[in-house]
Amino acid sequence: MKVQIKYFASIREALGVSSESLDTEAATVGALRDVLMARGGAAAEVLARNRHVRVALNQTLVDEAAALSDGCEVAFFPPVTGG
Repeated sequence: MKVQIKYFASIREALGVSSESLDTEAATVGALRDVLMARGGAAAEVLARNRHVRVALNQTLVDEAAALSDGCEVAFFPPVTGG
């Protein structure tokens, strides 16, 4: 399935991109996070399990068990963002 991924604040800065479209077999938000971490580099660091990362699915905060669907939007951001 294809998902739209958005990155915010320090995560966006570390990755150097604000969004991407990804074809994935990941069934849940947590599995998607694992796929992204497996890329290594900055993604592995900023999305690491020892880091608190908030996730929204279709603009609603969710936990990592939330199921993905084709065309959904997943956003990753640190727990506190400034404006």
